[in-house]
Amino acid sequence: MSINERIYQIDQLLRDRKSISFNELINRLEISKATLKRDLAYMRDRLNAPIIFDRELNGYRLDNTPGNKQYELPGLWFNAEEIFALLTMQHLLDNLDSGGILSPHIKPLKSRLTELLGATNDPLDQLQKRIKIETIGSRKFNLDHFQAIGSSLLKRKQLHIDYLGRGRNELTSRNISPQRLIYYKDNWYLDGWCHLKEDIRSFSVDAIQRVEILEKKATDVSEEKLNEELGSGYGIFSGKDVKWVTLKFSPERARWVSKEKWHPKQEGQFLDDGCYQLKIPYSKEPELLIDVMKYGPDVQIIEPKDLRKKIQETLIKTLRNYD
Repeated sequence: MSINERIYQIDQLLRDRKSISFNELINRLEISKATLKRDLAYMRDRLNAPIIFDRELNGYRLDNTPGNKQYELPGLWFNAEEIFALLTMQHLLDNLDSGGILSPHIKPLKSRLTELLGATNDPLDQLQKRIKIETIGSRKFNLDHFQAIGSSLLKRKQLHIDYLGRGRNELTSRNISPQRLIYYKDNWYLDGWCHLKEDIRSFSVDAIQRVEILEKKATDVSEEKLNEELGSGYGIFSGKDVKWVTLKFSPERARWVSKEKWHPKQEGQFLDDGCYQLKIPYSKEPELLIDVMKYGPDVQIIEPKDLRKKIQETLIKTLRNYD
């Protein structure tokens, strides 16, 4: 155990207990008497910790008499488990944050945590070897655009953007009032009020070609309205016109699907034959059809019939492409 960890634990024990004896400190820290004496002296002399020995309680405690300055350990003081958890988060961010949005800003924290752990432990190296994260389907985007979007969100300023609509391959310019950023299926989306369409829209961040922060106050849209417009149906690009689809999964696939989250309002149950029935709301069909089709013969669309017909037509068209 490093001196940083010992000081952290001594500090926590003194704060959590009315008093603690010398022998109990030795047993809890698993150190020698000489080491404990040096640690207590270091905390008093170098860190100005108001540690006193209370003869009545026969133990050490913090002197909290009025007039004493509030005592805090300087800098970042974590135990090994907390440091390991923070380094794990950093490692996850390094892999998930492919655009490098957050990594540069928390790099000093990572360096400080590594120092606190000491060179011999080096769990970060072990994390990189033992934990692997693959992000499939994520798209690259301009970091400058992302930072400008984040700035306008916090400052509540309007944005002027050039946006490439991939469906029609059209580039449009518009002013928007950004409302929130969404991380969905390994990609970033911006929900905002579009002043061109005078309606709520969701924009794929990687399709934004140019960004300019305007000196105009952003129009605020309530979270309730955003959820009503964009969160009612299935997928990232949903709407208010909500319908429900009933899916039936085979017993083999049911064991996986029953653990999956398709929508916050989904309704699922196992049937007597071992199949799993899932009901989810949707408004726009494309993303739903793609996700259903990936299960192949292990899923049936029970209703609505028009959606079942569309997926049949899509499958027939797909087969024709292979002829």
